[in-house]
Amino acid sequence: QVQLVESGGGLVQAGGSLRLSCAASGGTFSSYAMAWFRLPPGKEREFVAAINWRGGRTDYADSVKGRFTISRDNAENTVYLQMNSLKFEDTADYYCAASTRFYLTPPSSQREYDYWGQGTQVTVSS
Repeated sequence: QVQLVESGGGLVQAGGSLRLSCAASGGTFSSYAMAWFRLPPGKEREFVAAINWRGGRTDYADSVKGRFTISRDNAENTVYLQMNSLKFEDTADYYCAASTRFYLTPPSSQREYDYWGQGTQVTVSS
């Protein structure tokens, strides 16, 4: 059973930065595609970013391209989301997810991910 624990959320002013972390345990982290999704208030959960098992390929939602960076440290079983130039509309609960299937290009569909964390809240004040 894979467990994912997010951290790093909080309150930040627009234009600021945060780095989210997701620590994995109980599985073979280095073989998983990992992703971040978010649930904005009153909206459906949406894709943010994904990274393949080696970190060689990434994918981003258009709304965060150029501002967010996903990375991973397989030695530490951790995936990160560096968020810069934060906007009010980035306010959401952020979830990390793991897919145990092999992907050269990491998927952006929630259905492809098997394990989910409990989420961490990010609030951006305008």
